[in-house]
Amino acid sequence: MLIVGGTGEMGQWFSTFFRERSFDVSIWGRSGKIEVAERLGVRFAHDLHTEVKRSDVVIISVPIDITEQVIAEVAPLMKAGSLLMDLTSLKTGPTRAMQKYAPQDVEILGTHPMFGPTIPSLHGQRFILTPINDRCQKWFPIIRKMLEDSGAHIVIVEPEEHDRFVSVVQGLTHFAYITIGTTLDKLDFNVKESRRFMSPVYDIMLDFVGRILGQNPYLYAMIQMENPEVIKVHDAFLQECHHTSEIVRIHDIQGFITKMKEAAIHFGDTAPALRRSDKLINFKISEYDHLLASVGEERGLLHVYTGKIHVGEVWKVNPTEVLLAEGTKTVSLKIENIQLLSAEELKEWKIRNLVHHRRDISVIIPENADPDIILEVLSGNANIVRSEIIDKYLIDGKKSVTYRISILADQEPENVQADIERVLCGIGCQLRV
Repeated sequence: MLIVGGTGEMGQWFSTFFRERSFDVSIWGRSGKIEVAERLGVRFAHDLHTEVKRSDVVIISVPIDITEQVIAEVAPLMKAGSLLMDLTSLKTGPTRAMQKYAPQDVEILGTHPMFGPTIPSLHGQRFILTPINDRCQKWFPIIRKMLEDSGAHIVIVEPEEHDRFVSVVQGLTHFAYITIGTTLDKLDFNVKESRRFMSPVYDIMLDFVGRILGQNPYLYAMIQMENPEVIKVHDAFLQECHHTSEIVRIHDIQGFITKMKEAAIHFGDTAPALRRSDKLINFKISEYDHLLASVGEERGLLHVYTGKIHVGEVWKVNPTEVLLAEGTKTVSLKIENIQLLSAEELKEWKIRNLVHHRRDISVIIPENADPDIILEVLSGNANIVRSEIIDKYLIDGKKSVTYRISILADQEPENVQADIERVLCGIGCQLRV
Protein backbone atom coordinates (compact mmCIF):
# COMPACT_ATOMS: atom_id res chain seq x y z
CA MET A 1 0.00 0.00 0.00
CA LEU A 2 1.18 3.49 -0.91
CA ILE A 3 -0.24 6.58 0.79
CA VAL A 4 0.43 9.70 -1.25
CA GLY A 5 0.49 12.51 1.30
CA GLY A 6 1.34 10.02 4.01
CA THR A 7 3.53 12.52 5.84
CA GLY A 8 0.45 14.66 6.64
CA GLU A 9 -1.61 14.14 9.78
CA MET A 10 -4.39 12.03 8.24
CA GLY A 11 -1.88 10.19 6.08
CA GLN A 12 0.10 9.29 9.18
CA TRP A 13 -3.04 8.10 10.97
CA PHE A 14 -3.95 5.74 8.14
CA SER A 15 -0.35 4.61 7.71
CA THR A 16 -0.47 3.29 11.26
CA PHE A 17 -3.99 1.90 10.79
CA PHE A 18 -3.09 -0.18 7.74
CA ARG A 19 0.35 -1.20 9.04
CA GLU A 20 -1.34 -2.64 12.12
CA ARG A 21 -3.52 -4.69 9.76
CA SER A 22 -0.53 -6.30 8.09
CA PHE A 23 -0.22 -4.09 5.01
CA ASP A 24 3.29 -3.34 3.75
CA VAL A 25 2.86 0.44 3.86
CA SER A 26 4.96 3.05 2.11
CA ILE A 27 4.33 6.80 2.26
CA TRP A 28 5.26 9.71 0.05
CA GLY A 29 5.05 13.45 0.66
CA ARG A 30 6.40 16.48 -1.15
CA SER A 31 8.17 17.52 2.05
CA GLY A 32 10.38 14.44 1.81
CA LYS A 33 10.14 13.84 5.57
CA ILE A 34 11.84 10.45 5.74
CA GLU A 35 11.92 10.71 9.53
CA VAL A 36 8.11 10.50 9.59
CA ALA A 37 8.23 7.11 7.89
CA GLU A 38 10.90 5.93 10.30
CA ARG A 39 8.83 7.02 13.29
CA LEU A 40 5.74 5.25 11.96
CA GLY A 41 7.63 2.06 11.12
CA VAL A 42 6.82 2.22 7.39
CA ARG A 43 8.85 2.79 4.23
CA PHE A 44 9.36 6.13 2.52
CA ALA A 45 8.74 6.02 -1.26
CA HIS A 46 11.82 7.73 -2.69
CA ASP A 47 10.66 7.02 -6.27
CA LEU A 48 6.95 7.85 -6.37
CA HIS A 49 6.22 6.52 -9.85
CA THR A 50 7.95 3.20 -9.24
CA GLU A 51 6.09 2.75 -5.97
CA VAL A 52 2.75 3.51 -7.65
CA LYS A 53 3.39 0.84 -10.29
CA ARG A 54 4.09 -1.89 -7.72
CA SER A 55 1.37 -1.07 -5.16
CA ASP A 56 -1.85 -3.04 -4.74
CA VAL A 57 -3.56 -0.05 -3.09
CA VAL A 58 -2.80 3.65 -3.59
CA ILE A 59 -4.46 6.16 -1.26
CA ILE A 60 -4.53 9.88 -2.05
CA SER A 61 -4.37 11.95 1.14
CA VAL A 62 -3.46 15.45 -0.04
CA PRO A 63 -5.14 18.88 0.25
CA ILE A 64 -8.49 19.16 -1.53
CA ASP A 65 -7.33 21.73 -4.08
CA ILE A 66 -4.59 19.47 -5.49
CA THR A 67 -6.34 16.10 -5.14
CA GLU A 68 -7.50 15.91 -8.76
CA GLN A 69 -4.08 17.00 -10.00
CA VAL A 70 -2.36 14.24 -8.00
CA ILE A 71 -4.92 11.67 -9.20
CA ALA A 72 -4.18 12.68 -12.80
CA GLU A 73 -0.48 12.10 -12.15
CA VAL A 74 -0.55 8.74 -10.39
CA ALA A 75 -3.71 6.95 -11.62
CA PRO A 76 -2.47 6.12 -15.16
CA LEU A 77 0.60 4.36 -13.68
CA MET A 78 -1.32 1.87 -11.57
CA LYS A 79 -1.25 -1.86 -12.28
CA ALA A 80 -4.23 -4.01 -13.25
CA GLY A 81 -6.34 -5.22 -10.32
CA SER A 82 -5.12 -2.54 -7.93
CA LEU A 83 -7.26 -0.05 -5.99
CA LEU A 84 -7.15 3.77 -6.02
CA MET A 85 -8.74 5.54 -3.03
CA ASP A 86 -8.93 9.12 -1.78
CA LEU A 87 -9.57 10.52 1.71
CA THR A 88 -10.76 14.03 0.84
CA SER A 89 -13.76 15.95 2.18
CA LEU A 90 -15.30 16.30 -1.29
CA LYS A 91 -16.32 13.42 -3.48
CA THR A 92 -17.72 14.57 -6.83
CA GLY A 93 -14.50 16.01 -8.27
CA PRO A 94 -12.12 13.32 -6.96
CA THR A 95 -14.32 10.39 -8.06
CA ARG A 96 -14.73 11.90 -11.54
CA ALA A 97 -10.96 12.36 -11.75
CA MET A 98 -10.39 8.74 -10.72
CA GLN A 99 -12.86 7.56 -13.35
CA LYS A 100 -11.16 9.70 -15.97
CA TYR A 101 -7.51 8.90 -15.28
CA ALA A 102 -7.47 5.38 -13.80
CA PRO A 103 -7.31 2.53 -16.35
CA GLN A 104 -10.47 0.42 -16.59
CA ASP A 105 -8.74 -2.54 -14.94
CA VAL A 106 -7.94 -0.39 -11.86
CA GLU A 107 -10.67 -0.21 -9.22
CA ILE A 108 -11.59 3.11 -7.58
CA LEU A 109 -13.24 4.07 -4.29
CA GLY A 110 -14.02 7.51 -2.92
CA THR A 111 -13.98 7.76 0.87
CA HIS A 112 -14.45 10.45 3.50
CA PRO A 113 -13.52 9.65 7.12
CA MET A 114 -15.75 11.91 9.24
CA PHE A 115 -13.14 12.47 11.95
CA GLY A 116 -9.76 14.03 12.51
CA PRO A 117 -6.34 12.53 13.21
CA THR A 118 -6.62 12.98 16.99
CA ILE A 119 -9.05 10.08 17.51
CA PRO A 120 -7.48 6.92 18.96
CA SER A 121 -9.48 4.39 16.91
CA LEU A 122 -12.31 3.93 14.40
CA HIS A 123 -14.67 2.67 17.08
CA GLY A 124 -17.98 4.53 16.72
CA GLN A 125 -16.71 6.80 13.92
CA ARG A 126 -18.60 7.42 10.67
CA PHE A 127 -16.82 6.55 7.45
CA ILE A 128 -18.42 7.54 4.16
CA LEU A 129 -17.84 5.43 1.03
CA THR A 130 -18.83 6.48 -2.50
CA PRO A 131 -18.27 3.39 -4.69
CA ILE A 132 -18.82 3.74 -8.43
CA ASN A 133 -20.84 1.01 -10.15
CA ASP A 134 -18.67 -1.68 -11.79
CA ARG A 135 -15.45 0.02 -10.64
CA CYS A 136 -14.92 -1.54 -7.20
CA GLN A 137 -16.14 -5.13 -7.21
CA LYS A 138 -13.12 -6.89 -5.68
CA TRP A 139 -11.78 -4.32 -3.23
CA PHE A 140 -15.00 -2.74 -1.92
CA PRO A 141 -16.07 -5.66 0.33
CA ILE A 142 -12.49 -6.02 1.60
CA ILE A 143 -12.16 -2.35 2.60
CA ARG A 144 -15.67 -2.20 4.02
CA LYS A 145 -15.17 -5.29 6.20
CA MET A 146 -11.82 -4.01 7.47
CA LEU A 147 -13.37 -0.69 8.50
CA GLU A 148 -16.45 -2.29 10.08
CA ASP A 149 -14.35 -4.84 11.94
CA SER A 150 -12.45 -1.87 13.39
CA GLY A 151 -15.69 -0.39 14.75
CA ALA A 152 -16.51 2.15 12.03
CA HIS A 153 -20.09 2.97 11.03
CA ILE A 154 -20.20 2.84 7.22
CA VAL A 155 -22.40 5.22 5.19
CA ILE A 156 -22.70 4.58 1.42
CA VAL A 157 -23.86 7.47 -0.79
CA GLU A 158 -23.47 8.89 -4.26
CA PRO A 159 -20.66 11.48 -4.60
CA GLU A 160 -23.06 14.30 -5.50
CA GLU A 161 -25.34 13.56 -2.55
CA HIS A 162 -22.31 13.51 -0.26
CA ASP A 163 -21.23 16.99 -1.35
CA ARG A 164 -24.73 18.43 -0.86
CA PHE A 165 -24.94 17.15 2.69
CA VAL A 166 -21.41 18.12 3.75
CA SER A 167 -22.02 21.67 2.50
CA VAL A 168 -24.15 21.94 5.65
CA VAL A 169 -22.61 19.27 7.90
CA GLN A 170 -19.14 20.78 7.47
CA GLY A 171 -19.59 23.95 5.42
CA LEU A 172 -22.24 25.59 7.61
CA THR A 173 -20.97 24.21 10.93
CA HIS A 174 -17.37 25.28 10.41
CA PHE A 175 -18.45 28.64 8.97
CA ALA A 176 -20.63 29.37 12.01
CA TYR A 177 -17.99 28.39 14.56
CA ILE A 178 -15.16 30.19 12.77
CA THR A 179 -17.34 33.30 12.49
CA ILE A 180 -18.12 33.13 16.22
CA GLY A 181 -14.36 33.00 16.82
CA THR A 182 -13.65 35.95 14.55
CA THR A 183 -16.52 37.88 16.19
CA LEU A 184 -14.96 37.35 19.62
CA ASP A 185 -11.73 38.69 18.13
CA LYS A 186 -13.53 41.68 16.57
CA LEU A 187 -15.13 42.51 19.93
CA ASP A 188 -11.77 42.06 21.69
CA PHE A 189 -13.77 39.83 24.03
CA ASN A 190 -11.88 38.21 26.91
CA VAL A 191 -12.75 34.54 26.36
CA LYS A 192 -10.73 33.29 29.31
CA GLU A 193 -12.35 35.75 31.71
CA SER A 194 -15.81 34.90 30.36
CA ARG A 195 -15.49 31.34 31.61
CA ARG A 196 -16.22 32.67 35.10
CA PHE A 197 -19.79 33.37 33.97
CA MET A 198 -20.39 30.50 31.60
CA SER A 199 -23.39 28.22 31.44
CA PRO A 200 -22.94 24.57 30.38
CA VAL A 201 -24.13 25.36 26.84
CA TYR A 202 -21.70 28.29 26.51
CA ASP A 203 -18.93 26.08 27.87
CA ILE A 204 -19.57 23.40 25.23
CA MET A 205 -19.93 26.01 22.48
CA LEU A 206 -16.57 27.55 23.38
CA ASP A 207 -14.97 24.11 23.28
CA PHE A 208 -16.22 23.52 19.74
CA VAL A 209 -15.16 26.99 18.58
CA GLY A 210 -11.72 26.43 20.06
CA ARG A 211 -11.54 22.95 18.54
CA ILE A 212 -12.12 24.33 15.03
CA LEU A 213 -9.86 27.38 15.46
CA GLY A 214 -7.05 25.21 16.81
CA GLN A 215 -6.84 23.03 13.70
CA ASN A 216 -5.34 23.40 10.24
CA PRO A 217 -6.74 26.66 8.77
CA TYR A 218 -5.71 25.64 5.25
CA LEU A 219 -7.87 22.51 5.45
CA TYR A 220 -10.86 24.51 6.65
CA ALA A 221 -10.34 27.10 3.91
CA MET A 222 -10.46 24.31 1.31
CA ILE A 223 -13.65 22.83 2.80
CA GLN A 224 -15.28 26.27 2.49
CA MET A 225 -13.91 27.19 -0.94
CA GLU A 226 -13.76 23.97 -2.96
CA ASN A 227 -17.34 22.75 -2.53
CA PRO A 228 -19.57 24.78 -4.89
CA GLU A 229 -22.63 23.95 -2.75
CA VAL A 230 -21.21 25.91 0.22
CA ILE A 231 -21.87 29.40 -1.19
CA LYS A 232 -25.63 28.73 -1.38
CA VAL A 233 -25.51 27.64 2.25
CA HIS A 234 -23.60 30.79 3.23
CA ASP A 235 -26.14 33.00 1.45
CA ALA A 236 -29.06 31.36 3.26
CA PHE A 237 -27.28 31.58 6.62
CA LEU A 238 -26.33 35.24 6.22
CA GLN A 239 -29.85 36.11 5.09
CA GLU A 240 -31.30 34.40 8.18
CA CYS A 241 -28.78 36.14 10.45
CA HIS A 242 -29.75 39.51 9.00
CA HIS A 243 -33.49 38.78 9.21
CA THR A 244 -33.32 37.57 12.82
CA SER A 245 -31.19 40.56 13.79
CA GLU A 246 -33.77 42.91 12.27
CA ILE A 247 -36.52 41.22 14.33
CA VAL A 248 -34.45 41.82 17.46
CA ARG A 249 -33.71 45.45 16.53
CA ILE A 250 -37.39 46.34 16.15
CA HIS A 251 -38.26 44.39 19.30
CA ASP A 252 -40.69 42.10 17.45
CA ILE A 253 -41.20 39.50 20.16
CA GLN A 254 -43.98 37.66 18.34
CA GLY A 255 -41.94 37.58 15.13
CA PHE A 256 -38.99 36.06 17.02
CA ILE A 257 -41.23 33.45 18.67
CA THR A 258 -42.86 32.53 15.35
CA LYS A 259 -39.50 32.17 13.61
CA MET A 260 -38.12 29.98 16.38
CA LYS A 261 -41.25 27.77 16.42
CA GLU A 262 -41.17 27.34 12.63
CA ALA A 263 -37.52 26.30 12.79
CA ALA A 264 -38.32 23.81 15.57
CA ILE A 265 -41.10 22.27 13.47
CA HIS A 266 -38.75 21.87 10.51
CA PHE A 267 -36.01 20.49 12.78
CA GLY A 268 -38.35 17.71 13.84
CA ASP A 269 -38.47 16.04 17.23
CA THR A 270 -36.34 18.29 19.43
CA ALA A 271 -36.77 16.06 22.49
CA PRO A 272 -33.99 13.60 21.50
CA ALA A 273 -31.68 16.55 20.85
CA LEU A 274 -32.46 17.86 24.32
CA ARG A 275 -31.70 14.46 25.86
CA ARG A 276 -28.44 14.06 23.95
CA SER A 277 -27.28 17.55 24.87
CA ASP A 278 -28.29 16.92 28.50
CA LYS A 279 -26.19 13.77 28.41
CA LEU A 280 -23.18 15.75 27.16
CA ILE A 281 -23.67 18.47 29.77
CA ASN A 282 -24.19 15.96 32.57
CA PHE A 283 -21.06 14.08 31.52
CA LYS A 284 -18.97 17.24 31.87
CA ILE A 285 -20.55 17.97 35.27
CA SER A 286 -20.11 14.36 36.42
CA GLU A 287 -16.44 14.29 35.41
CA TYR A 288 -15.82 17.51 37.34
CA ASP A 289 -17.68 16.13 40.37
CA HIS A 290 -15.52 13.00 40.29
CA LEU A 291 -12.40 15.16 40.31
CA LEU A 292 -13.71 17.23 43.21
CA ALA A 293 -14.47 14.06 45.17
CA SER A 294 -10.90 12.89 44.53
CA VAL A 295 -9.21 15.69 46.51
CA GLY A 296 -6.82 14.10 48.99
CA GLU A 297 -6.89 10.74 47.18
CA GLU A 298 -4.60 9.05 44.68
CA ARG A 299 -5.80 9.24 41.09
CA GLY A 300 -4.50 8.61 37.59
CA LEU A 301 -5.01 11.34 34.97
CA LEU A 302 -4.44 10.72 31.27
CA HIS A 303 -3.32 13.73 29.23
CA VAL A 304 -5.33 13.11 26.07
CA TYR A 305 -2.92 14.97 23.75
CA THR A 306 0.47 13.80 24.99
CA GLY A 307 -0.73 10.34 26.06
CA LYS A 308 1.17 10.67 29.35
CA ILE A 309 -0.42 9.33 32.52
CA HIS A 310 0.09 11.35 35.71
CA VAL A 311 -0.41 9.50 38.99
CA GLY A 312 -0.49 11.16 42.39
CA GLU A 313 -2.62 12.73 45.09
CA VAL A 314 -5.21 15.24 43.89
CA TRP A 315 -4.39 18.40 45.80
CA LYS A 316 -6.78 21.00 44.39
CA VAL A 317 -9.52 21.22 41.75
CA ASN A 318 -11.13 24.28 40.18
CA PRO A 319 -13.25 24.66 37.01
CA THR A 320 -10.18 25.00 34.79
CA GLU A 321 -7.37 22.95 36.33
CA VAL A 322 -6.31 20.12 38.61
CA LEU A 323 -3.25 20.29 40.87
CA LEU A 324 -1.70 16.86 41.37
CA ALA A 325 1.05 15.99 43.84
CA GLU A 326 3.11 13.67 41.64
CA GLY A 327 6.03 12.35 43.65
CA THR A 328 8.03 15.33 44.91
CA LYS A 329 6.51 17.86 42.50
CA THR A 330 3.11 19.46 41.95
CA VAL A 331 1.72 19.25 38.43
CA SER A 332 -0.94 21.61 37.05
CA LEU A 333 -3.20 20.06 34.38
CA LYS A 334 -5.98 21.75 32.44
CA ILE A 335 -9.26 19.92 32.95
CA GLU A 336 -10.12 19.99 29.25
CA ASN A 337 -6.88 18.12 28.49
CA ILE A 338 -7.27 15.22 30.90
CA GLN A 339 -9.27 12.07 31.39
CA LEU A 340 -9.76 10.47 34.80
CA LEU A 341 -8.63 6.84 34.84
CA SER A 342 -10.90 4.23 36.39
CA ALA A 343 -9.62 2.23 39.35
CA GLU A 344 -8.95 -0.72 37.05
CA GLU A 345 -7.07 1.44 34.53
CA LEU A 346 -4.97 2.92 37.34
CA LYS A 347 -4.15 -0.55 38.60
CA GLU A 348 -3.13 -1.65 35.10
CA TRP A 349 -0.81 1.37 34.86
CA LYS A 350 0.78 0.43 38.17
CA ILE A 351 1.25 -3.17 37.07
CA ARG A 352 3.03 -2.03 33.90
CA ASN A 353 5.14 0.78 35.33
CA LEU A 354 6.06 0.14 38.97
CA VAL A 355 8.65 -2.18 40.50
CA HIS A 356 6.77 -4.73 42.58
CA HIS A 357 7.64 -6.68 45.73
CA ARG A 358 8.54 -10.33 45.25
CA ARG A 359 8.06 -13.03 47.89
CA ASP A 360 8.62 -16.81 47.79
CA ILE A 361 6.38 -18.93 50.03
CA SER A 362 7.08 -22.66 50.48
CA VAL A 363 4.41 -25.01 51.82
CA ILE A 364 3.61 -28.67 52.31
CA ILE A 365 0.27 -29.14 50.57
CA PRO A 366 -2.42 -31.71 51.48
CA GLU A 367 -2.01 -35.16 49.93
CA ASN A 368 -4.84 -34.85 47.40
CA ALA A 369 -4.42 -31.12 46.70
CA ASP A 370 -3.62 -29.79 43.20
CA PRO A 371 -0.77 -27.19 43.28
CA ASP A 372 -2.18 -25.43 40.19
CA ILE A 373 -5.62 -25.00 41.75
CA ILE A 374 -3.99 -23.51 44.85
CA LEU A 375 -2.09 -21.14 42.51
CA GLU A 376 -5.42 -20.00 41.02
CA VAL A 377 -6.70 -19.25 44.53
CA LEU A 378 -3.63 -17.12 45.31
CA SER A 379 -3.93 -15.27 42.00
CA GLY A 380 -7.39 -14.08 43.02
CA ASN A 381 -5.90 -11.70 45.58
CA ALA A 382 -6.40 -8.15 44.24
CA ASN A 383 -2.97 -7.08 45.48
CA ILE A 384 -1.11 -9.82 43.60
CA VAL A 385 0.33 -8.79 40.21
CA ARG A 386 1.70 -12.21 39.24
CA SER A 387 2.02 -15.63 40.83
CA GLU A 388 3.78 -18.79 39.70
CA ILE A 389 5.10 -22.11 40.92
CA ILE A 390 8.91 -22.12 40.93
CA ASP A 391 9.61 -25.42 42.67
CA LYS A 392 7.96 -28.77 43.43
CA TYR A 393 9.49 -31.80 45.15
CA LEU A 394 8.81 -34.48 47.80
CA ILE A 395 9.87 -34.27 51.47
CA ASP A 396 9.35 -37.55 53.34
CA GLY A 397 6.70 -38.47 50.80
CA LYS A 398 4.84 -35.18 51.16
CA LYS A 399 4.43 -32.66 48.32
CA SER A 400 6.37 -29.41 48.82
CA VAL A 401 5.54 -26.44 46.58
CA THR A 402 7.17 -23.02 46.41
CA TYR A 403 4.92 -20.20 45.17
CA ARG A 404 6.47 -16.94 43.95
CA ILE A 405 4.17 -13.93 44.25
CA SER A 406 4.65 -10.36 43.02
CA ILE A 407 2.87 -7.88 45.30
CA LEU A 408 1.61 -4.57 43.91
CA ALA A 409 4.25 -1.90 44.52
CA ASP A 410 2.06 0.45 46.56
CA GLN A 411 0.96 -2.25 49.02
CA GLU A 412 2.64 -3.27 52.27
CA PRO A 413 4.30 -6.56 51.26
CA GLU A 414 4.32 -7.98 54.81
CA ASN A 415 0.57 -7.53 55.14
CA VAL A 416 -0.19 -9.08 51.76
CA GLN A 417 2.16 -11.98 52.43
CA ALA A 418 0.44 -12.56 55.78
CA ASP A 419 -2.96 -12.67 53.99
CA ILE A 420 -1.62 -15.22 51.49
CA GLU A 421 -0.17 -17.39 54.26
CA ARG A 422 -3.51 -17.33 56.15
CA VAL A 423 -5.26 -18.53 53.00
CA LEU A 424 -2.73 -21.32 52.50
CA CYS A 425 -3.03 -22.49 56.09
CA GLY A 426 -6.82 -22.24 55.87
CA ILE A 427 -6.92 -24.75 53.02
CA GLY A 428 -4.73 -27.24 54.86
CA CYS A 429 -1.19 -26.27 53.78
CA GLN A 430 1.71 -26.26 56.20
CA LEU A 431 4.21 -23.38 55.96
CA ARG A 432 7.86 -24.30 55.58
CA VAL A 433 10.45 -22.03 57.14
